[in-house]
Amino acid sequence: QVQLVESGGGLVQPGGSLRLSCAASGRIFSMYVMGWYRQAPGKQRELVATISSDGRINYVDSVKGRFTISGDNAKNIVYLQMNSLKPEDTAIYYCHLNLATWTSGPNEYWGQGTQVAVSS
Repeated sequence: QVQLVESGGGLVQPGGSLRLSCAASGRIFSMYVMGWYRQAPGKQRELVATISSDGRINYVDSVKGRFTISGDNAKNIVYLQMNSLKPEDTAIYYCHLNLATWTSGPNEYWGQGTQVAVSS
C-alpha cells in the first residue's frame, strides 16, 4: 500500500506564492517519476510539471519561469514552488507518482488533491 498526502494549497492574491508538498509513504522500492497535475473547473486535468529519477524536468509552457518542481527521493517527497501566481492557475492540484513497491512493479499513484485559488 502506498499513501500520498498533499499539503500547501490555499487562497493567494495574484502575484503571490505557494508551495505544495506531496509525501508518499509505504513500502516504496523505487521512485521513477514525480509530478503535479491540475484541474480547473470545467476543464480537463493537465500536466503541470514532472521530475524523473534521472533529474529530467518538464513544465507545461504556461508555468515555465514561475513554477519549480523538486523532489527528495530519499524522503519520497515532491514539491511544487509556485511564484507569480495568476488567476488562471486556480485549480485543484494533484500529486502523481510513478513508482515500484517491494511487492509490485511500476504503478501510478495519485494524491487526494489540494485546492489552489488565486484571486484578489
